[in-house]
Amino acid sequence: MSDASGDEVSVLAAAAADDDRAADVALRPRRLADFVGQPRVRDQLSLLLEAAMLHQRTPDHVLLSGPPGLGKTTLAMIIAAELGTPIRVASGPAIQHAGDLASILSGLGDGEVLFLDEVHRLARPAEEMLYLAMEDFRVDVVVGKGPGATVIPLQLPRFTLVGATTRAGLLTGPLRDRFGFTAHLDFYDADDLVIVLRRSAALLGVALDEPAAVEIARRSRGTPRIANRLLRRVRDYAAVRADGRVDLGVARQALRVYDVDERGLDRLDRQVLDALCGRYAGGPVGLSTIAVAVGEEPDTVEEVSEPFLVREGLLIRTPRGRVATPAAFAHVGMTVPVDAAAPMLDLGLPGTMPDRP
Repeated sequence: MSDASGDEVSVLAAAAADDDRAADVALRPRRLADFVGQPRVRDQLSLLLEAAMLHQRTPDHVLLSGPPGLGKTTLAMIIAAELGTPIRVASGPAIQHAGDLASILSGLGDGEVLFLDEVHRLARPAEEMLYLAMEDFRVDVVVGKGPGATVIPLQLPRFTLVGATTRAGLLTGPLRDRFGFTAHLDFYDADDLVIVLRRSAALLGVALDEPAAVEIARRSRGTPRIANRLLRRVRDYAAVRADGRVDLGVARQALRVYDVDERGLDRLDRQVLDALCGRYAGGPVGLSTIAVAVGEEPDTVEEVSEPFLVREGLLIRTPRGRVATPAAFAHVGMTVPVDAAAPMLDLGLPGTMPDRP
């Protein structure tokens, strides 16, 4: 049999991506009672929604912040479902002009939910229009140019804006202050992720043993989206190379095939640590240098890999560059070289200075 052509491979990859997106949607809980984890946020949202329905009014605008994959989009859809109203979905980067936002807002119905993902990336003219829409439920549409321009006020139905952001620090003060309820989503602990995996396995029809669920949860970086993705990959491995049942041994073998190690590090994470520890004696090293060493863009290393490595205590960001910790050297199977001891001692890391001859 001949190898698949490049076009065929692209089609298969696109189909797999579509399947993953469809699975993500299917696995999302529809009600607040089914949402696992984030108990503080869940309780606060429940009070907000129940009070709004009790007084027959639209809820305050909601801002959800936190790292990707923790459930911000899911919560926005749950809010609409709990209120029994439609939801309109848009993205901050896609709204480049005030007219784009005016078109979206004018199409809303009474009581609808508008979900704006990556709301911190709204263009400034659109953001300024959003201020008036959130407070007074109207927008001012400018018709014409120059001295003959006319401002036409357009009244909007009352709506609830749900904004999501992964970079809350980039939100302007005036925009942040217009949200009546703000919540930050934290990473999940392993116990909550096991519950997520049990529910997802039942929906996918996967026979998942408890030790296997714990193993997958432990390697999921505290993120439900990653947990569900790993579950689907382990399911595929079990269907092809095992009897379809996911036990601890099958889970470990599958995760090894997909380059997810015991701490949840993937290929890029290990490449960053290998470069930092092996080539640069632990640092400090600039972000651009690391990116060139691993063949990735600096933004990819900074936004995809570094947050998890920092959270795991494997990497430290300093004004002089990135520094590997002793735990990073241990994880890649290296000893801390003498040259790495000085910057580590400056950072107050204990036990990093080897005996000098």
